Amino acid sequence: MNFIIPMAGKGSRLRPHTLLNPKPFFKIAGKTLVERLLEDLAKNSATEKIEKIGFVIGDLNAQQKQHLTDIALRLGAEPYFYQQKEALGTAHAVFCASELLQGKVIVAFADTLFQGNIALDTSAEGSLWVKAIEDPSAFGVVKLDQNGVITDYVEKPKTFVSDLAMIGVYYFKHAEQLKTELAYLIDNQVIKSGEYQLPDALRRLTEKGVALKTTVVQTWLDCGNAEATLQAMESILQAEGSQVHKNAKIIDSIIIEPCFIADGVVLERVVVGPFVSLEEGVQLKNTNISHSIVHAKTALANLSLLQSVIGEMANLAGKQQKMSVGDYSKIDM
Repeated sequence: MNFIIPMAGKGSRLRPHTLLNPKPFFKIAGKTLVERLLEDLAKNSATEKIEKIGFVIGDLNAQQKQHLTDIALRLGAEPYFYQQKEALGTAHAVFCASELLQGKVIVAFADTLFQGNIALDTSAEGSLWVKAIEDPSAFGVVKLDQNGVITDYVEKPKTFVSDLAMIGVYYFKHAEQLKTELAYLIDNQVIKSGEYQLPDALRRLTEKGVALKTTVVQTWLDCGNAEATLQAMESILQAEGSQVHKNAKIIDSIIIEPCFIADGVVLERVVVGPFVSLEEGVQLKNTNISHSIVHAKTALANLSLLQSVIGEMANLAGKQQKMSVGDYSKIDM
């Protein structure tokens, strides 16, 4: 089996945290989003040997490419890199790795996270991973017949047609069929909103009688923006529990679980948690922080933070205050 991981997007909704590092390299509890995705995909397709992983990338530095290489090798796969030089859509992104569209293939967009054991039926002709959601109007959804076979794909339906939202993971038993339809879109300039759209290729497969079904996930972690990413962090910490690295230095501080505290973190007179992820080398002093993510080598002092995302190597310091507050006072700070 091969994996194809399109990850050339700009991640604009998560800015400013994606200005220097693409969104797949955003860390939650010690692991990048792409690392978590690949580990979960490998776990849920354990009956199949992963032969090759194709990363469809934009501009990456050597360290980022090495990170992807290390993940692939750790999973026993050979890494391949394909550059998508223009943002021409999801179908174009997958077609950039067309040489890997052979036999059994999973295509997974790198900002997709899910939790739980997924019953992937690799004997099926194909499967789209979906999540039942309350308001499908902001997502692409699929319609099914009475046998559970997909009959149509509807983007952001204004009226209800289905609550099964596509989460960005696709399995194909004979990926050569998908390759043919992607080539058709590009050769014939089948473009919508300036892009080649993957559902158009899927629709052509459906019209030709390829029985694509659905694989339902119970937990889908959308990391589209800062608020959603914080919610994803909370779900991850709930599932994985607290992790405090043995080399973290904790002085006169309180940790309210669950939290992730990485190597080299220094906590001095702070209250951390619940739901806080602190990456390598973070230093906190005289600070209260909860429901937040702080990336590597950042220093925070004299602050009270809630639902915050702080990037790498930042330095934020508040001021300690002296007060004399009388009875019946009310102060918001």
